[in-house]
Amino acid sequence: MSERPEEPNQAYDAESMLPIDEHVEEGHDAEGRKVRHRGIYLLPNLFTTANLFAGFYSIINSMSAQSALAAGDAASASKYFGFAAIAIFVAMVLDGLDGRVARMTNTQSAFGAEYDSLSDMVAFGVAPALLAFAWALGDMGKVGWMVAFIYVAGAALRLARFNTQVGTADKRYFIGLASPAAAGVVAGIVWAFSDYGIQGSKMSFLVALMVAAAGMLMVSNIKYNSFKELDLKGRVPFVAILVVVLVFAVVFSDPPRILLLAFLVYAASGPIQYLLHLRRDKTLP
Repeated sequence: MSERPEEPNQAYDAESMLPIDEHVEEGHDAEGRKVRHRGIYLLPNLFTTANLFAGFYSIINSMSAQSALAAGDAASASKYFGFAAIAIFVAMVLDGLDGRVARMTNTQSAFGAEYDSLSDMVAFGVAPALLAFAWALGDMGKVGWMVAFIYVAGAALRLARFNTQVGTADKRYFIGLASPAAAGVVAGIVWAFSDYGIQGSKMSFLVALMVAAAGMLMVSNIKYNSFKELDLKGRVPFVAILVVVLVFAVVFSDPPRILLLAFLVYAASGPIQYLLHLRRDKTLP
């Protein structure tokens, strides 16, 4: 018995089955007229995808480190913890590039902004919390995973607040500690101490305080310098490039400790400036 041919209205459009070009986004052309754009920009979203992958890779290594610890292989665990921390720092570099690439190539979009935020949640929210939990907080039982959740929730709230304040907040400052900086503190602690072979179980209480503090600072109203006023495209004195070379040399001389110190100083700069501001206000007549 031969099959009946499909009715025209039952046939599937081949293009509709492929979601590659189905994204439609409203925007404005050079003359301010509203237009509808089909598809997504490839270049900036490649950097965002790489950021997401780095966060995922960090999570995988944190899980591998935990398995190695359970098997009594401390050397392998230390190696995996280092990989997990490094992946978070790589994600920071990629996160800084995707937005700049989008602005330089005029490929900014609402889709890219949302995708970037979701990737940041994985790389700077979930990955650092799991890294801290696998290295030190797991030995604290319920207190450990509650502290890790405080950090995750702080990162989610921080990113949501940032998305709602785009275009209205002062670009010179971040309100609350930025999630990449908070992730730098957590990842830096694990990398710096595991690199020396120090087990997180010996530092559980200190790590819990640092992770909880990072989570709370993300949702605080403390201002942090964003450094967005720096003009990287303009001309600078020749000595500026020498300073950059010196900074790279210092960082690469001892990456775990130098990066940890840098992010700790930045994280502390907000509360210190806030306290100095309060003191100055009290001394004014």
